[in-house]
Amino acid sequence: MPDPSPSVMLWAMYALTTGTLSVGLDSAGYEVLSGIALALACAGWLGAVAHALLLPPRPVPASAPAPAPAPAPASASASVWRKETAAALAWVAATALVGTGFSAAGLQRPAAALLALAAPLWAVLLVAAGRERHGTVFLRCVATQGLAVLGATLAAAESAAWLAHAALTLFWLGLVLYCLALFRFQPRQVAEGAGDHWLPGGALAVSALAGARLLSADSERLYLWNDDDHAVLGRVTVTLLVLTAVCCVALFTAELFWPRRRYDARRWATVFSVVGTAAAALAVAAALDAPWLDALGEALLWITVAVWLGCTAWTITSARAGGRTGRVRSGARRFRSRARR
Repeated sequence: MPDPSPSVMLWAMYALTTGTLSVGLDSAGYEVLSGIALALACAGWLGAVAHALLLPPRPVPASAPAPAPAPAPASASASVWRKETAAALAWVAATALVGTGFSAAGLQRPAAALLALAAPLWAVLLVAAGRERHGTVFLRCVATQGLAVLGATLAAAESAAWLAHAALTLFWLGLVLYCLALFRFQPRQVAEGAGDHWLPGGALAVSALAGARLLSADSERLYLWNDDDHAVLGRVTVTLLVLTAVCCVALFTAELFWPRRRYDARRWATVFSVVGTAAAALAVAAALDAPWLDALGEALLWITVAVWLGCTAWTITSARAGGRTGRVRSGARRFRSRARR
């Protein structure tokens, strides 16, 4: 059976990015646009599930000789395992952000169901062995912080203090996972990566978003954090947002020095990092009551909408070009076969 992870990864990153965009649009007050983005994120989420579970492998043509089975090398098996783990982690993160969109729309039961669905798989993947050195090494942090975002949002909506404290634990764990990933990340990926090298910035962005949601979850009814806890959480959240901005500026500068003009599905990780920065800025502005940051976040949000539309058009164009190339090659093979006869 062929490795399905490229398609799963594409759909999962699309769902993650679009779900984050929906959260950002809702924070800015654009409920209709947020609902449209949430519907598209759900379509991407279902696409990832379909490619992982429902689509059968491509059949081998009858005229083609059956290849002799050969054992796969250990290195190849490890590579496939890492790809599958990365795709599953992206799907967990997408599930969490789609659930956050449902919760923001007032649909708490579907949001809770998605949290219950994603949490067990996250726990399994968290201990899965991996030696990834690319940007996808940060997906453990992204998935963890995504669950923290959903947990904090549900805690505020349902007045569940235990869920907020669980989300806070995930928040601190996500920061630990980020530090571990940073030591394993290869710096040369900044010059050589195909798009997923932006995930260090995306992981910081979703971490800042989680911190802001935890701050916003506090209320007189719940009384989650005392003054010291609130101050520490606020300082850490602001620091994460500043680091996100610095990281994104550095990565954008690297793109100018090492431009990558060829389309790659991993570009959705780049869009996720940009979208996550806008959503985090809006969330931090609401949590800390900073109008100037709210205006900056909304301006950045519309830039990310343009980037999201551009990457969507690029993906569709590349898919159509690939389909036409496949048909041309298939026709050429049929022509050569007839010529031999």
